[in-house]
Amino acid sequence: MRKGSTELLGTLPIPKLLIQQAIPASIGILVMSLNILIDTIFVGQWIGSNAIAAINVVLPVSFFIAALGMSIGIGGASIISRSLGERNLEKAAQTFGNQISLTLVMTTFVIIFGLAYVDQIIPIFGGNGSLFDLAKTYYIIVMYGVPVLAFCMMSNNSIRAEGKPKNAMYAMLLPSASNLILDYVFIKAFDWGMMGAAWATTLSYGVCASYIIYFFLSGKSSLKPTIKAFIPKIDLVHEIASLGSVTLVRQAMVSITVLLVNNILFTLGGESSITVYAIISRMLMFATFPIFGITQGFLPIAGYNYGAQNWQRVRKSINISIAYSSIMASLIFVAIFLFSDVIPAIFSKDIAVSDQTSVALRYVFMALPIIGVQLIGAAYFQAIGKALPALLLTLSRQGLFFIPLLFLLPPHFGILGVWMAFPLADLCSTVVTVYYLNRAVRKDLISKA
Repeated sequence: MRKGSTELLGTLPIPKLLIQQAIPASIGILVMSLNILIDTIFVGQWIGSNAIAAINVVLPVSFFIAALGMSIGIGGASIISRSLGERNLEKAAQTFGNQISLTLVMTTFVIIFGLAYVDQIIPIFGGNGSLFDLAKTYYIIVMYGVPVLAFCMMSNNSIRAEGKPKNAMYAMLLPSASNLILDYVFIKAFDWGMMGAAWATTLSYGVCASYIIYFFLSGKSSLKPTIKAFIPKIDLVHEIASLGSVTLVRQAMVSITVLLVNNILFTLGGESSITVYAIISRMLMFATFPIFGITQGFLPIAGYNYGAQNWQRVRKSINISIAYSSIMASLIFVAIFLFSDVIPAIFSKDIAVSDQTSVALRYVFMALPIIGVQLIGAAYFQAIGKALPALLLTLSRQGLFFIPLLFLLPPHFGILGVWMAFPLADLCSTVVTVYYLNRAVRKDLISKA
């Protein structure tokens, strides 16, 4: 194995290593988030505010299917990182082969179901009234490309797991740039409306997949699976599934949350309130890119060093990752509050939408400075192969706190109650994460050092 890539996960100073891993991941997430953000602006300005709401109806469905690939990718990435730390190249390659097979089979079955019941699925996720036809147009076209997206999400995590963050970044940059170009061509130049937005998104997935296939076939990767590696191995599939279930359940909870929020907001405020939520969702993804980048950078470092039984480096990576993510989150928090009156006008010319969005931004981002603790805490358990605590911590925010708050607060506070649920859920889940992470560090790392 070449020095300077995978082995550096166990030798470079943690601060330098984390920056090397986190910056490409952050840039990739930033560009992807910018892509979604600008895509939303294009759709809002060129098609209309209802088109933003319609896309928000479809996203939970397509994201959940894509999350199948991401969950298989992250579950396998944990095994790959630890296997490389143990110098077990054969197991790492076998894992990657199994990841590919699982991704293609599972997403194909789910998409057949999704297309067969399109007319029933869209209303469930809030695609009612004037939103239905717009959402259906977007949904059908995007669904054809989601298996390709799932493959991309899976492979991207595997690339990062072997210590190649720059290549993982390129895999995110290319489709983001192509989507924006195609948005202009299909929506503005060809005047295809929602159909143009959908085709731009779908074709950009193909650009990403093309680069990833090139990466693995060109010999840049340490993962070289044989034909035998693509045959599912029961114990390996079980381990990938148990670790990946954390990500899948997280995305499932996100999809359920979007379903509930869309329907509650539609009841309380109609299409305009769903548009506000769509804008808030994109701002959350865009504004938190450095925090998620640090979390992505942390995963292979913790997994590799845990596999190498370097307990001190694992502990140090936790502390530094939490510190870096908290600093970045606090800076973003300040920026959002300062510009909360300016941001909404970028997306929509509707004054009512802009006013609602300004208020929502302040509430939703109120607990942002502490979310790094949540993310790093859950990521630690995932990185070291402990699926159950990772799953429980992941479920705590959405399932244990956020969803109950959605039912408790709106009856008393109306739409404001929906926005209040976000920071309260973050606060509660952070307290739970701090408790379990401290206990695990004492047991798994300090006692062994």
